[in-house]
Amino acid sequence: MASGFFVLLDDIAALMDDVAVMSKVAAKKTAGILGDDLAVNAEKASGFVSSREIPVLWAIAKGSFLNKLIILPIAFLLSAFFPLAIIIILVLGGLFLAYEGAEKIHEYFFPHHPKSAEVEVKEYTETEILALEKDKIKSAVVTDFILSVEIVIIALGTVLKESLTTQIAVVSVIAILATVGVYGIVALIVRMDELGYKLIGLSKKESSFTKTIGTLLVQALPKVIKSLAVIGTIALLMVAGGIFVHNIDFLHHLLPQIPSVIKEFGIGLVFGFIVLGIVNLIKKIFHKG
Repeated sequence: MASGFFVLLDDIAALMDDVAVMSKVAAKKTAGILGDDLAVNAEKASGFVSSREIPVLWAIAKGSFLNKLIILPIAFLLSAFFPLAIIIILVLGGLFLAYEGAEKIHEYFFPHHPKSAEVEVKEYTETEILALEKDKIKSAVVTDFILSVEIVIIALGTVLKESLTTQIAVVSVIAILATVGVYGIVALIVRMDELGYKLIGLSKKESSFTKTIGTLLVQALPKVIKSLAVIGTIALLMVAGGIFVHNIDFLHHLLPQIPSVIKEFGIGLVFGFIVLGIVNLIKKIFHKG
């Protein structure tokens, strides 16, 4: 009886060791999309009244947890009964990520200008502000759902050959870490300016260390969000290219002399602009119709 108990403990320890190792691999694979997730959510959680930033972020984070509770069981069922679907979803998701990255680059060089240069200034009531806040939260949760699907599928793709128990453990760990990590960092980012203003307020001298740090934090916030957007775009294309290279045999053996980082980014960029061209063509056809 005792020996059986120790054998069970040994099996659990071995499983946990496998989970830890595979979780590190999965975390590296999903790091790129987590960068984009971070950039997107930092942008969506900013722009609110200071007192509403954390409640809004908490609402989005709860929506993110719910998204993953919906996605995880479906992903595990597909892995158990139709594993080919994981590869198909992975590649389709890669096309979506590549399209998003290409669209952001296209938007940077060819921005959509508003039809009228006049900007209407409107005073919003409290009810209208809450309605706008609710719409922004809903939009953020929908975006999170798409990104969560990709995070879960990419993580699952790294452990498809492992047992179902290991798959469940690894992907669940990544899903929890992704949500807690991303929204924890976003909370710190969106409160940077608030901390900066508090530090400035504490300073009684015109030039002091506290005031300098506070000013830097206030000025850094928009730059940090812009930087994350650029890093997120590059990460999107690299993640997409990595998906294509690792799951399409022809691309895997294409141009072996080129460093994998450049190859994956280039392939992601090419596929992204192909999909962007197709989407824009379809939009023009339906617009004319």
